[in-house]
Amino acid sequence: MTKAQGEGIGHGQPRAFSVAVGLGLAANVVLAVLKTAVGILGHSQALLADGINSTSDVVYYSVVAIFMRAARKPPDEEHPYGHRQLENIAAIIVGAFVITTGIAIFWDSVNGTFDVLSGAEVAPTVAWVSLFVALGTIVTKIGLTVFTSRIGRRTRNVAILALAADHRNDILSASAAALGILLGRIGYPWVDPLAGALVALVVLRTGIEIVRDTASELMDTTLDRTVRTQIEAIARGIAGVLAIDAIRAHRFGPYLVLNLTITVDGGLSVAEGDAIASRVEAELERQMSLIREVHVHFHPRGARSAHEGTAS
Repeated sequence: MTKAQGEGIGHGQPRAFSVAVGLGLAANVVLAVLKTAVGILGHSQALLADGINSTSDVVYYSVVAIFMRAARKPPDEEHPYGHRQLENIAAIIVGAFVITTGIAIFWDSVNGTFDVLSGAEVAPTVAWVSLFVALGTIVTKIGLTVFTSRIGRRTRNVAILALAADHRNDILSASAAALGILLGRIGYPWVDPLAGALVALVVLRTGIEIVRDTASELMDTTLDRTVRTQIEAIARGIAGVLAIDAIRAHRFGPYLVLNLTITVDGGLSVAEGDAIASRVEAELERQMSLIREVHVHFHPRGARSAHEGTAS
């Protein structure tokens, strides 16, 4: 992350969140109704599966909107760091909905494919309008992917990034549906329900990725290499800092509470060492607005830190 990117975090986020979630919700409501209706009337199992996928999108977009609103509540006595972790909880809920939907679609589509191939069921002719709806979905989701990803990268918000990932994978699922519909129309009726199963696998993979990535955020895994490098560069640029023993960070939504251990000259007084630590804290907060709080500990050169060799 560059300094400019860091300074952009936290400014105008509420409006950006509302726009991303609101636009995605509106688009998915229209797509859910259109794809489900045309999938049923047009006899396309692949498009119907994609319609069910969009219906689940509507449900969890609503959940995300509720949690995002709650996450903007200011800090209080019970939550001194604010409520930004609700964004991570929202992302976990998104992932859970996606996984559940993927399993349900896959099971139904595999059964449909088997029935057609075994002759237990004669597949009806898929209407051409189903293909046009699938192609329209692809175009719509490309636009939403670009727009939402841009907001997610700028704000470093995991819930918005999760929604952007879902938009991206909707492109793949709609493409599979379109291909299945096309091949079904030209004489391969079993491909349409099979395409529904492929859609389900894409949906399932998306859900697993969302849950995995968000769980990593909640478990305070290793800092991003770019962010860590920036922290080290800023700290080492302060006069009197001889080395960095340890960096630990705790995440609150897109923000960090940072604990830094530095080494200073052993001949300095406690007051002088404290002054260096205070300058490090002030400079990190000035240059990196993604940092909510900084706590800097210092050790004199020659005294081995209990934290030396550890990092997070």
